[in-house]
Amino acid sequence: MPPRDNQQAIRITLDDLKGLSTPDALAETAAAGATPGAVRIYGNITSAVEESPSSTKNRGSILLQAWFYLGVAGLVGALLAWGICEPAFTDGEGVKGWGNTWILPSIVAMLCVSFGLAESVVERSTKKAAYRTALALPLGILFGFVFDFIANIVYSVGLGMAASVGVHDYHNPTAWIARGLGWVVFGAAGGLVYGIIGQSAKKAQYGILGGMLGAGLGGTLFDPISFFSFGFHGAALSRMVGFSLFGMATGVSMGIVESALKDKWLYVSAGPLAGKQFILYKQITTIGSSQQCDIYLFKDSNILPEHGVIETRGSHLQIRAHGVVYVSGQPIQTRVLQDGDFVQIGRYGFRYKEKQKS
Repeated sequence: MPPRDNQQAIRITLDDLKGLSTPDALAETAAAGATPGAVRIYGNITSAVEESPSSTKNRGSILLQAWFYLGVAGLVGALLAWGICEPAFTDGEGVKGWGNTWILPSIVAMLCVSFGLAESVVERSTKKAAYRTALALPLGILFGFVFDFIANIVYSVGLGMAASVGVHDYHNPTAWIARGLGWVVFGAAGGLVYGIIGQSAKKAQYGILGGMLGAGLGGTLFDPISFFSFGFHGAALSRMVGFSLFGMATGVSMGIVESALKDKWLYVSAGPLAGKQFILYKQITTIGSSQQCDIYLFKDSNILPEHGVIETRGSHLQIRAHGVVYVSGQPIQTRVLQDGDFVQIGRYGFRYKEKQKS
């Protein structure tokens, strides 16, 4: 039908068709424009941004893995206690120095302090660091002496059993196992204090189990390491190496056991703490910009001092918002969390995970 006089025909040429862009082409162009050095955008408190698929695969820095920072903390704590007590430690028979009495309780105390400080440093909370140190130091000293007494009994019983089967040489692996069993008690002390300062009975259980495994390993290897290093450098250095291994093994085992046995947790997939996981032990877990919160979110002025809480409701966890919170892209006031939910609070993104029950 020919056009009327007052209308103009619409003409589309081949050049016009070549200039069209499809949605796929636009997406490719946007991806090409994202350079590796570009600034990361976490979003803000008023916008919901769903997590990208790649962010769930990013495990984050090794510095945020519990087995790593607890292992380093155990190593540093044991070395510090050894350095304080070693000058007053007396080898051989005769009058013993105060270092002989204090060295093992001091190592337990410094492990307790170091574990609490390590978590506080990772969480960037100076107030938690001060609180945990003030609590861990006296508890560590008290439990150090109590558990030292128990450990000596266990060790003596172990040596007696070894002697009953004809083992009278400390170069025999049976004697190494006896020491390892005795030092299991020290690991239990460190794990117990770790749970107390974390205000969680379940955390204490995991800490005790991990501490016992790590301390048992360190105690079993203490004698063979001492024999090897004593021949080259003397007893002082052999104790340094042995106690360092003991502290590191205790911390690493605590972190591994805690991670392996967790059943509900938040994995930080966006924000300054990306790669850190918060295991949800407590009946009520607080989240906010106050350092007193269980999950402290810093460097975001839009996050309230207590921005929300996660509460245990039967076998499920429910998140209740005091500020703006998005779950899987939707703003919420209260919501029961489901495995895989993506929680956004300010520029922080969390992936909620539950261990699947068989």
